[in-house]
This record gives sequence, structure tokens and C-alpha cells, in this order.
Amino acid sequence: MATKKFNVTVNGTTYEVEVEEVKSSGSAAPKAAPAPKAVTPAPAPAPKAAEPAPAKVAAGAGEHSIDSPMPGKIVKLVANEGQAVKAGEVLLILEAMKMQNEITADADGTVKKFNVAAGQSVKAHESLVILG
Repeated sequence: MATKKFNVTVNGTTYEVEVEEVKSSGSAAPKAAPAPKAVTPAPAPAPKAAEPAPAKVAAGAGEHSIDSPMPGKIVKLVANEGQAVKAGEVLLILEAMKMQNEITADADGTVKKFNVAAGQSVKAHESLVILG
């Protein structure tokens, strides 16, 4: 009789099973199939993780927060922490709806802390930068 091999996945584990085709010929009893052999699945490549997000810091006295105007993904941090910036100077690039948006300083000050990292997704009104 003919046997066929199949791969069967149960709860994420793949088993190789061999099935024997049984033709009904009256009183012939079906034979038990051999125990399945576990097949180790090929490891999936680990997804490229974005940089870990820095701990969020709230604006203190004499400081204020620059918030995200819309949901999107941080492409690049242009300024550096501790850097003095002028009003209108680009702090970071936010990609939203396949467009790159420059997030600028709204006043003269110093970049105290970035609350985001390149590659991180952000929500609307989420704090991006603390200026002081």
C-alpha cells in the first residue's frame, strides 16, 4: 500500500507524519501509524528593533515640551541634548502619512531632553522634546 508524508502544525509545533492509504477490502483492520517525529521549525529572523525609547521626562519649572502634532515615526534626531537652539530651528524629523515633517523649536532655548529615539512610533500630542 502507498504511504504519503505530510507536515502538520499543531500549536506552533510542526510534525512530520506518514499516512498509509487503506483501501476497504472487507475485514482488513486499519494499521496504526508510527509516532510522529517532531520537526524543528526554522527560526524566524529577528525583526530589526528600533532603539529603545528613553525614559519620558516632564517639563520642569522654566521648561516646556514640544509635542507631536500627529501620529508618526521618528526618522532622525537633528539637534543634540544640551544644544542651544533658536526659534524655528529643526529639532527632529517626524514621518507621517509618507511625508517627512520638520519639528522645530517654538522658542529660543536649550534642548534639555529628547523623550523619543530614531525609529520610534509616536502618538499625537506625545511629548517629543523638553526645551529649557
